[in-house]
Amino acid sequence: MKKSSLILIGIVVVLGLIMYQTFSGSYNKMVTMNEGVEAAWSTVETQYQRRTDLYSSVVSTIKGSKDFEQETLTQVIEARSKASSVQVDASNLSAEKLAEFQNAQTQLSSAFSRLMVTVERYPDLKTTQAFNDFQTQIEGTENRINKARNDFNTEVRAYNTYIKKFPTNLTASIFGFDDKAYFEADAGSEKAPEIKF
Repeated sequence: MKKSSLILIGIVVVLGLIMYQTFSGSYNKMVTMNEGVEAAWSTVETQYQRRTDLYSSVVSTIKGSKDFEQETLTQVIEARSKASSVQVDASNLSAEKLAEFQNAQTQLSSAFSRLMVTVERYPDLKTTQAFNDFQTQIEGTENRINKARNDFNTEVRAYNTYIKKFPTNLTASIFGFDDKAYFEADAGSEKAPEIKF
């Protein structure tokens, strides 16, 4: 009886250690992967902020032209304000919040594109050094945004795949690790906008 009790206790201890190692290893990896997703999202936001700051610089240059069409300029300023106000919490990357963020960024890009079309009617403004600098910087920024979005989606895919696999899905369910939403770009947005001065 003693021998069978010791064997049973030994089996329970071994199973307990295996379960502990499985759950703690899975949990720790999910925490690490979640941090990777949040860091990638932070990079996306940083690149969009860089673009918004560049747009602000150009808007300031245009404001200096006293005969420039104020309605178009106002639309860009309002779109920039809206885009800046939409904040997405990296710990809650839901599809709805990402869609709201993307919509605000799309509206800003659209308003800015209309502004650039209007600039065509002001040749003196187009030849300023600020516009020449902007043209170079915005191209690089659009490329950075695209890379940051791709890196973000790669992190999300790895995280989502990991938390859905068995037995990791059990640990994810117990500790509340949920799917993260992908950044879904608008059709055609994979190309940097063409801005000609």
